[in-house]
Amino acid sequence: MEKYDVIIVGAGLAGLSCGVELTSKGKRILLLEAEPVVGGRTSSYDMDGMEVESGFHRYIGFYSHLPKILRKVGIQLSEMLTWEEKIHIRVADRHPIELGLAPVFGLIKTAKGIFNNQQELSLRDKSSLIPFFMKGFKDYLTSPDKLDSYSIKEYAQKCKVTRKAYDYIVVSLSSGVFFLPPERYSAYVFFGLFAPTIPKFYKLRIGAYLGGMTEIMCQPMADWISKNGGSIQTDAKVESLVFEDQKVTGVRLDNGTTFLSKHTIIATTLHAAKQLLKPNFNNHKWFQPMFELGLMPAVSFQIELTEPALPLDITTFAPTTSLASLAEQSRTTFRESKGRLSIILTPPERFLPLKPEETLEIVIQDAKKVGIHLDNKILDYRQINHFYDFHTLEPGNQKLRPTQKTPIQGLILAGDYTRQPYFATMEGATVSGIKAAALIN
Repeated sequence: MEKYDVIIVGAGLAGLSCGVELTSKGKRILLLEAEPVVGGRTSSYDMDGMEVESGFHRYIGFYSHLPKILRKVGIQLSEMLTWEEKIHIRVADRHPIELGLAPVFGLIKTAKGIFNNQQELSLRDKSSLIPFFMKGFKDYLTSPDKLDSYSIKEYAQKCKVTRKAYDYIVVSLSSGVFFLPPERYSAYVFFGLFAPTIPKFYKLRIGAYLGGMTEIMCQPMADWISKNGGSIQTDAKVESLVFEDQKVTGVRLDNGTTFLSKHTIIATTLHAAKQLLKPNFNNHKWFQPMFELGLMPAVSFQIELTEPALPLDITTFAPTTSLASLAEQSRTTFRESKGRLSIILTPPERFLPLKPEETLEIVIQDAKKVGIHLDNKILDYRQINHFYDFHTLEPGNQKLRPTQKTPIQGLILAGDYTRQPYFATMEGATVSGIKAAALIN
């Protein structure tokens, strides 16, 4: 029976970041991943003959912990990303709204976004957002629990945001990022997403990936861990924890194999973590808030086309439709494709029970509403359902997030649902992995 210093369950960004940190400390680690590829929610893979990603992802320029980990393993951002200095908001029967989101790297585009688009968004509409954001950031810092009691829709109404500013900007920056309708989206989460931009506003911009995320980011992290003494196993589903004498001493796989360790780090999704923890700790007081923390689904839809759906590979929002956010990716992530449209759908619960061909019909109609015509261009498509992969971002839940440190000897948690300054983001997953690794001497 093999014994390690640390066993990490889950090879998403939390587990990989934790593995890099511990391997660099000289720890003998075993990283176990249930899927055939590493990456978790930031993975890419073959789905019935079509290359897909687990979702539509973007890298945010103010990230600081993820780039440090990437540099440690030899990944250069300049080779992994291409930077976007603006976003598009497409609304039915109107010219796309262009907003610059790079105040330093794209100053002119940012300025144009403020002063242009007057037909779509008047100066009054834009001005109504100023007290909304100022009060929101103040409440984020001084009254977080109170802010978390509001939905972003309720908070926008309270701050008298105009209807157009709400529909075009607030909905795009809320549902477009995390696919929840604004009436179910915590105002605390919304402002928490943008709070890091205040001290790092000069770093704000969006990066599009130049390839599948497993290939260009996650697998190189795994390779670095293996090269430096760590062990990684994919297709290795952990069935249960080994819990003896009131401490966790290892894990047991579904094939019966047992691995022992001084420390076990659960770096899975919240849903998978609950499944592993409940058999031994269902009545343990410390775990009750975590067990109460809700889950949130997601649905992405990826379409292979005969030609690009849009003239630019750029982050695009389509508020008032089911297309929360989307991008043409044939010039970036899927450069071997003639055309590739990746979409996050909202609300996800609407699409989970649908067959892919049923979802496709809705996507085609909603795309047409915002000037994207897909008829006679579709070669193939895939629907990627995530039933339980996210912790809920609805009001009243953020206080339920657990710390990485648990009261159980030998047991540590990681994952973006654990307590750290970020939410369901790549940076949050990375920070949680770093925090978990720091608990081991």
